[in-house]
Amino acid sequence: MFLWGTATAAYQIEGAVKEDGRGASIWDTFAHEPGRTRDGHTGDVACDHYHRWREDVELMSGLGVNAYRFSISWPRVRPEGDGPVNAKGLDFYERLVDGLLERGIRPAPTLFHWDLPQALQDRGGWMNRDISEIFAEYAATVAERLADRIPLWITLNEPFVHMAYGHALGVHAPGQALLTGALPVAHHQLLAHGLATRALRAAGARQVAITNNCTPVWPASEREADLKAADAYDILHNRLFNDPVLLGRYPDLSAYTTGLDAVRDGDLDIIATPLDALGVNYYNPTRIAAPVDDALPFSDAGVTGHPTTAFGWPVVPDGLRELLTGLKARYGAALPPVLITENGCSTEDTLDDGDRVAFLEGHIAAMRRAMAEGVDVRGYFVWSLLDNFEWAEGYHQRFGLVRVDFETRSRTPRASYRWLRDFLRAEKRAQKQTQKQARKQAQEQAQNTET
Repeated sequence: MFLWGTATAAYQIEGAVKEDGRGASIWDTFAHEPGRTRDGHTGDVACDHYHRWREDVELMSGLGVNAYRFSISWPRVRPEGDGPVNAKGLDFYERLVDGLLERGIRPAPTLFHWDLPQALQDRGGWMNRDISEIFAEYAATVAERLADRIPLWITLNEPFVHMAYGHALGVHAPGQALLTGALPVAHHQLLAHGLATRALRAAGARQVAITNNCTPVWPASEREADLKAADAYDILHNRLFNDPVLLGRYPDLSAYTTGLDAVRDGDLDIIATPLDALGVNYYNPTRIAAPVDDALPFSDAGVTGHPTTAFGWPVVPDGLRELLTGLKARYGAALPPVLITENGCSTEDTLDDGDRVAFLEGHIAAMRRAMAEGVDVRGYFVWSLLDNFEWAEGYHQRFGLVRVDFETRSRTPRASYRWLRDFLRAEKRAQKQTQKQARKQAQEQAQNTET
C-alpha cells in the first residue's frame, strides 16, 4: 500500500509544555532566550494539539490520508531524558495512535524531532556519547507500549539540520556555534539511530527508518574551485548522513577534519544496521560556489531563476526527481525503499493557497517520474497538516494545508486541503479500477486454463 500522509512535529504543534508531567526541552529553553526566535515566539501553546488532537485526527480523516507522520516528545515521555517514565505522556500518544487507527490512518512516529530533554543538554547533549545509549532506551520504552499497533518507526528527523543549525551555526536550539567542531553531534546521532533500530526491533517494531534532509547540490559553475566546493557540501549535507547508514562507512571528511575522533570500533556496524526504508525530506536544491572565507570549504551561491516560497526557498519540483534518481545511482542495491517523509512549502497567510497546490502537483509528478525511472518510492507525506511553530521563524511561516488562527487556535482548511482531498479520492478510484481489472484478467486466465 502506498502511503499518502501529512507530517507534523511535537514541539511545533502540541503546546502544553508544562502539563501532565512533561519536562523541559532545549527548544523550551532556547525559545525563551531573548533574540533567539522571531518576535520572541515560543511553542508554549503552538497549535494546542495536545488538547485538540481529536479535531486534528478528524481533519486528517476528512482529507483522506492513510498515514500520519508525527513526532513523540522525548521530554513528555521521559522528562529527565533517562529518568522515570511519565505514564501520562505515554497515555497521550496511545490515545492519539488508537484514534488514528480507528479512522484507518497508519501512525508513523518519529522518536526525535529536535526536542532533546534539557536535562540531557545540561550533561553535554549530542556532544556526549552517552546520549546515544539513552536514546535507545527511550525508543525501547515507547515501542514496548505501542509497537503492537505501529508497523513503521522513524528514529531521527534530519540529523544534518539539527547538527548544522543547532550546533554549528547556532540558529536553532541548543544555540551552539561550533562550526566543524559540531561533527561529533553527527556521529552520536547516527550511533543513536543504530542502537535505537536494534532496540525497536527487539521491542517488536516491524519496520524502522531514518529521515534525512537531502538536497541536490549544483556547482555555481564548471570551474574546478566551484566543483570542489559543491562536492564538499554534498559530503556534509547528504553523504555524511547517508553513507554510514547505507554503506557502513563515512565519506572523505578531510575538507572538515583530520579525523572523527568520536568514532570507536564497532560503531559503524551499529549505524549500518539494515533499514526497512529511508525517509527523505526534500524542499529545494542548493547551489554552491568556492568559499568566500576560510570558515568553510564552500559558500552558498543561491538558486536563481525559479519561483520562490514565502520563505524565499526556490521551487524546483524536478529537483525531487533528480535527488531520488541520484540516490539510486549512488547507492544501488544498498538503497532501501524510499519514503518522502516531508515535502511542502510556506505561502502567504491566505485560504486560497494556489501556490501550494501548484507546488504539490509539481512535486508529486516529479516523484512519479523518479518512480518510472526505477526508484522504489513507497510513500509521500505533505509538510504540514497545520500551520505551526516554524522554529526560529516562530509563527511567521505558514506551511499548513489547514490554517491556524494563533489567537483562537481555530482550524480552517485551505484550498490545498481540498485539492489534496480530491486528488486522494481520485487515486482511490483509480486503484479500485486497477484492482478490478486485475481480478477480471485473473478470472479470464483461469477460464482459459480450464478450457
